[in-house]
Amino acid sequence: MPTGSVKLQSIKKLGQENHSYEFSEEERARSNTNMTTSKADKDQENAEPPGIRVGFFQLFQFATCKEMLMMVVGSICAVAHGSAQPLMLLVFGLLTDTFIEYDIELNELKDDRKECVNNTIQWKNYTAASGLMPDWSLMNNATWEMFTPLKAMPCGILDIESEMTKFALYYVGIAAAVFVLGYFQISLWVTAAARQIQIIRNMYFSKVMRMEIGWFDCTSVGELNTRMSDDINKINDAIADQVAIFLQRFTTFVCGFCVGFVKGWKLTLVIVAASPLIGVGAGLMALFVAKLTGMELQAYAKAGAVADEVLSSIRTVAAFGGEKKEVQRYDSNLISAQTWGIRKGLIMGFFTGYIWLIIFLCYGLAFWYGSSLVVDTEEYTPGTLLQVFFGVLIGALNLGQASPSLEAFASGRAAATVIFETIEREPEIDCLSEAGYKLDRVKGDIEFHNVTFHYPSRPEVKILDQLSVAVKSGETTAFVGSSGAGKSTAVQLIQRFYDPKEGMVTLDGHDIKGLNIQWLRSLIGIVEQEPVLFATTIAENIRYGRPDISMEEIISAANQANAYNFIMDLPQKFDTLVGEGGGQMSGGQKQRIAIARALVRKPRILLLDMATSALDNESEAIVQEALDKVRLGRTTISIAHRLSTIKNADVIVGFEHGQAVEWGKHSELLERKGVYFTLVTLQSQGDKALNAKARQMAEKEEEPEKLNISRAGSYRASLRASIRQRSRSQLSNLMPASSVSIVGELGPGAYTVSQEDKSKNAIPEEEEEEQVEPAPVARILKYNIPEWPYMLFGSIGAAINGGVNPIYSLLFSQILATFSVTDPEAQRNEINGICVFFVMVGVVSFFTQMLQGYAFSKSGELLTRRLRRLGFHAMLGQEVGWFDDHRNSPGALTTRLATDASQVQGATGTQIGMIVNSLTNIGVAILMSFYFSWKLTLLILCFLPFIALSGGFQAKMLTGFAKQDKQAMETAGQISGEALNNIRTIAGLGKERTFVEMYEAQLHTPYQAALKKAKVYGACYGFAQCVVFLTNSASYRFGGYLVKQEGLHFSLVFRVISAIVTSGTALGKASSYTPDYAKAKISAARFFQLLDRVPQISVYSDKGDKWDNFQGNIEFIDCKFTYPTRPDMQVLNGLNVSVKPGQTLAFVGSSGCGKSTSVQLLERFYDPDHGRVLIDGHDSTCVSVPFLRSKIGIVSQEPILFDCSIEENIKYGDNSREISLNEVISASKKAQLHDFVVALPEKYGTNVGAQGSQLSRGQKQRIAIARAIIRDPKILLLDEATSALDTESEKTVQEALDKAREGRTCIVIAHRLSTIQNSDIIAVMSRGYVIEKGSHDQLMALKGAYYKLVTTGAPIS
Repeated sequence: MPTGSVKLQSIKKLGQENHSYEFSEEERARSNTNMTTSKADKDQENAEPPGIRVGFFQLFQFATCKEMLMMVVGSICAVAHGSAQPLMLLVFGLLTDTFIEYDIELNELKDDRKECVNNTIQWKNYTAASGLMPDWSLMNNATWEMFTPLKAMPCGILDIESEMTKFALYYVGIAAAVFVLGYFQISLWVTAAARQIQIIRNMYFSKVMRMEIGWFDCTSVGELNTRMSDDINKINDAIADQVAIFLQRFTTFVCGFCVGFVKGWKLTLVIVAASPLIGVGAGLMALFVAKLTGMELQAYAKAGAVADEVLSSIRTVAAFGGEKKEVQRYDSNLISAQTWGIRKGLIMGFFTGYIWLIIFLCYGLAFWYGSSLVVDTEEYTPGTLLQVFFGVLIGALNLGQASPSLEAFASGRAAATVIFETIEREPEIDCLSEAGYKLDRVKGDIEFHNVTFHYPSRPEVKILDQLSVAVKSGETTAFVGSSGAGKSTAVQLIQRFYDPKEGMVTLDGHDIKGLNIQWLRSLIGIVEQEPVLFATTIAENIRYGRPDISMEEIISAANQANAYNFIMDLPQKFDTLVGEGGGQMSGGQKQRIAIARALVRKPRILLLDMATSALDNESEAIVQEALDKVRLGRTTISIAHRLSTIKNADVIVGFEHGQAVEWGKHSELLERKGVYFTLVTLQSQGDKALNAKARQMAEKEEEPEKLNISRAGSYRASLRASIRQRSRSQLSNLMPASSVSIVGELGPGAYTVSQEDKSKNAIPEEEEEEQVEPAPVARILKYNIPEWPYMLFGSIGAAINGGVNPIYSLLFSQILATFSVTDPEAQRNEINGICVFFVMVGVVSFFTQMLQGYAFSKSGELLTRRLRRLGFHAMLGQEVGWFDDHRNSPGALTTRLATDASQVQGATGTQIGMIVNSLTNIGVAILMSFYFSWKLTLLILCFLPFIALSGGFQAKMLTGFAKQDKQAMETAGQISGEALNNIRTIAGLGKERTFVEMYEAQLHTPYQAALKKAKVYGACYGFAQCVVFLTNSASYRFGGYLVKQEGLHFSLVFRVISAIVTSGTALGKASSYTPDYAKAKISAARFFQLLDRVPQISVYSDKGDKWDNFQGNIEFIDCKFTYPTRPDMQVLNGLNVSVKPGQTLAFVGSSGCGKSTSVQLLERFYDPDHGRVLIDGHDSTCVSVPFLRSKIGIVSQEPILFDCSIEENIKYGDNSREISLNEVISASKKAQLHDFVVALPEKYGTNVGAQGSQLSRGQKQRIAIARAIIRDPKILLLDEATSALDTESEKTVQEALDKAREGRTCIVIAHRLSTIQNSDIIAVMSRGYVIEKGSHDQLMALKGAYYKLVTTGAPIS
C-alpha cells in the first residue's frame, strides 16, 4: 500500500532534511516554500554573496581516476535505487487487485442462491430449474434473476494467503536490493568526497602559508580560519552524499511519472492539470514570505540601529540618565517589526490552508474520475488507479525533496569560488620559492635608498616617505621616534615582509629583491616586543631558530640569553611546555627564550624591535645584559623607547613622519633639541617622580603591595588580544618606560604571583561563553502568559489539523472498499459521498490552518517583543564596567537582542502548534487503528520504532560524526590558527614548510574518520530506506491471513496500515523540531542570565542618599583603581585631590595617567577599589546614582550625539522633565550655538546624522555644551573639550565654556596649557597620582614638571 510506503518514507528522508511534512502533494509545495523562504532570508542577511564563478563540475577538479570511478559507480547505484519505489507500485497495484477480487468473490458467495462449482460461481439448483416446467405462479423477481446466466466468475482458485506470501517475498527482494544500493550509493560518494576534501585542505593551507605578509594584512585571520573549516565543509556537502541523494530522488520523480503515463495517461493528465494550482500557491507563499520577512527585518533593523547607537554611547546615556527614554524609543521601533511578523504568520497560515484545500480537492477529483474509469468504462482495474495516483504523487514528492540538494550545490559552489581563487593565486613575495641568489660572504651593511612605502591594507596612509638610512656592519643602530613614525616598518622591509613601493633596500649593495628569501631570512635574528612562542616545549621553541641543532647548542644559546638559570629551576627544565602563545611564561622569560631562539640562528643581522619594553626593571636589566652580550660583532638595529636601552648605541636615528630626521650619538642629539630631546625630557621626568613615590610606598606597606603590583608582569596578557598588530609602539607610550619600576624596588618576589595569576586567568576566558544551563520551559511560558487566549485557539486549530491525516487514510481505504461492492447503484453513491467528504475536509483544514498560523505567530511575536524590551532594559541597567568586557561589546549585545529573543519563539509560538499537531495526529491514528484491527496494529507498531529510529539514528549519526569531525578538525585548526596568527614570526624564522607538514599530519585523523563515517552512514541510509519495504511485506502478509482466517474486511488492512504510517511521519516531524527547541532553551537561558544579573551600580533603584542643597564639594581620598577588564594595570594609584564648590580644578598629564578615570569615578561609572570619593561629604558609593548623575554635566572630547534633531539632542541633557523650546534656545545662546543653528534651513529641527556626522567638530562640541548647560548641573566636567578643534572654533568653544563655568564646580582635563592657566587648582598627574598641585603661578615657581612642560612647549600627552 503505497500510502504507507510514501508516508514512511517521509520519516526517513524527511527526518534527514527536517522538512518532514505529511505526505501528500502539498509536501512538495511546502518543501519548495521552505526552500524559497530560507533562501529569501539568506539573501536578506548577506545581500551580495560572492559571485559564483565555479561551475558544478569544476568542484571535482581535484579528483583522481580512482575517485572518478567511485563516483560513477555510486551514481549508477543511486539511479537504480531511485527506480525501486515506482517499481514497488507495480507490485502494489497487483496486490490491491488481488484483495479486491477476493472480496468480490466473498460478496458473491454471501448470496445464498449461489455456489462455487468447478471453480466458477453458479446459481444453486440451476440445472433442476431448467429441467422441470416452472410453476409460473411461484415466480417472483428473485427467481427470474436466476434465469439470467451469471458472468463467468472464477472462485476457489484464489488462495489469498499464498498470494500474499508471494507479494511479501517481492517486497523483501526489493528491500534487500535497496539496502545494498543505498549502502554503495552513499558510501562511495562520501569516500570520494573525503579524499578530495583532504586534497583541497592541504593545497589551501600550503598556499596560504606561502602568501606575502601584505596579503594577511588585508585578510583577517578569523576569516581564513572560517574558510578553512566552514567553507571547505560547504564544498564537502556539495560533492558528497547530496549528489547521490539528488540523483536518487530525481530518478524516482522520472520513473513515478513514467508509471503514471504508461499505466493510465488519462488520470495522470487530470492530476497533473490540477497541480499548477499548488505550485502557484507555493510560489505566492514563498514570494509573500520573502517580502514580509524583508519588511520585518527592515523594521527590526531600525530598532537594532537604535539599540546599537545607544549601546555604543552607553556612557553618554548613563551620564544624562537617558535609560528609560531609550527603552521607550527602542520599544516603539519594535512595534512595526511585530506587526510584520504577525502578518507573515497569517499569510503563511492562509497559504498552507490553501495548499491543503487544493490537495484535498485534488484527491476528490482524482478518485472521482478514476473510479468512473474503473467502474463505468472498466478501462482501469482498481490497482491501476492506485498505481497511477501514487506514481504521480511519489514523483511530485521526490521532486520537492530533491530541491534542497540544489541549495547545497549552490552554496558549495559559492564557497569554492573563494577557496579555489586562493589556491590559484600566485603570491607576490613567494617565501618558498627557490629563485634568487645567495651571497657567498655577508658583511651586513644595510641601506635604505629613498624608500617610500604604505601598507597594502591602508594605501592612503604613507608610512615611509623617501626614507634614506645607512646601517653599518658590526655597529648597533638605534631607531627612535614617536609611534607611527615608521620604525617597525623599516625593520619589516629588511626582512622583506613587504617590498617598498619606491626606492630599494640593499644588503652589501645588493637589492634584497634579488636575493633568495629563505636564505635572506636565515641571516636575520629578530626579537620582538611581543615575542611569539609556539605551544610546545622550551627546547622545541629554541629549535625553531634552526632545526638541526644539538642540545649543547640550545644550552649555550640559553646561557647567552640569560635564560639558562630560570629554565633549570623549572620542574621539567627544557621540556617545560610554554602554553598557548607562551601563556605560562612571564614576559621576561618569554623574551629571553625568544633571544635564545634568535641566537641559535647565528644571525649576521640582529633586529631588536622594542625587545625590552614589556618588562619591569628587574627583568629588563637581565634581558638588556643578554642583548648587550649578543650584539657584539653583528649588525644590530634596535628600536626602543627606553633611553637606558639606547644610550650606548653607536648611532641613534630619529624618525618622524616616515623620514629619518636626525642621527648621531646620544650627546650630539641632546644638543640638537629635536625629536630625541623631547622624548628624553618627558621620560626622565616621569621616572623620577615614580621612583620617589615607590620608595615611600615600599616603606609604608611592604607586604600587600607586593601582590598588587607584581601582577603588572602579566598585564600584557590581558591587553594582548586587543592590541595585536600595529600597536607595538603605542603600547609603550601608554605605559611609559619604567612602567613597573616599583617591582624593581620591591625585589624579585614579583614573578611567582604573576605566573599563578596568569594560569588561573588564562583559561576561563574562553569557557565562560558556553556554559549555560538550558532554561526551564515553564519560565519561558511565564513570559507568554498574557497571550493565553491566542495560544488556546491556536492549539484547537492545530489539533484539528493533526486529525486530518488519519481521516485521509480512512477515506482512502473507504474508496478501495467501494470497488468490491457488487451493486453499481450503491457503489456510485458511495464514491460520490466520499469525494464530497474530501472537499469538506479540505475546507475545514483551510480555516484551521489559518487559525493556527495567525494565533501562534501573534503570541510568538508579542513574546519576542516583550523579551527584547526587557533585555534592552536590563542591558541599560548594567554598570558601565560590564560593557568593557569584550563579550558585551555593542555588536555582540545587539545580535543577542536580535537573535536570542527571536529564537526563544522556538519553545513557544509556532512550535507549540507543531507539537500539538503531531500529538493529535499520532493519537487519533493509533486509536483508530486499534478500533479497526488491534492485531494488525500491534504488528505494525513493532516496526514503528525501527522506522522512527532509522530516521533519528541517521540524524544522530550525522550530528555525532559532525562532532567527531569538529574535534579532529580542532587540532588541525589549532595548528592553522597558531600559524596564521603568528605568520610574521613564522616567516621571520622561515618555518612555513614545518607548519604545512604538521597540518597535513593532523588532517590524517579526520580523513580516517570520514572514511569510517562513509561506511556507517551508508549502512544506516540503506537500512532506513529498506525498513519501509520490510514493514509492508510483513503487514500485508499478516493482513492476508486475517482476511482469510478472521474475515477481516480487506479495506481495514489498508486503513490500519496507512493510518499508522502517517502517524509515523508525524512522529518524525515532531522529532525534527527538537533542535529548534533546544536552541530556544539555550537562548532563553542566556537571556534570563542577563535579566537576573544584579548590576554592581544600580541605575534603576532609588536607594541611596539624596540631599537638597547640593553644593558640589568634591574630594578624592587615596583612590586606587584598576579597570575590571584589565585587572593588572593599576590606573589610579592613591589619588588625593579636592575641589571646593565653585572652583575649577584642572588635571594635566600624559595619556594613561588616570585623568579621565578620575572623572568616571565621580560619575559613578565605576567605584574605586580602595579609597573614597566624597561629594558634599557623602561617600559616593552611598549616594543614589540617578540623583548624583542629575547634578553633573559632562562635555567630552568626542561628544556623542544621537541620530535625531539638534533640539532633541539638546533636550537630552535633562530627561527627567519636558523642556520648552525657549529653554533650548537660551542654553544654545550660552553655548555660542544659536546663531549657527538659526542659519540652517530647518533650524533646531535639523537632523545631526548618525553620531553627529552632518556637523563639524566645533558645532558638535557646542551642542554638547548646550546639552550640559540645560541640565543646570552643580558640577561640570570638561574632558578635553577643546582638544579636537582648530584655533578658530576653539576660541568660540572656549568662550562658551568660560560662560558655562560661572558658579559651578568644574573639573577640566586638557592638553593645551592655554585652556588651563586660569584654573584655581592645577594638578599634574603621572601614573595614577598627583605629583604636584597649585595655581599656575605657584607651579611655575616650583620649577617642577609643570614648569618644564610649559617652557619646552612640548605637548603633554
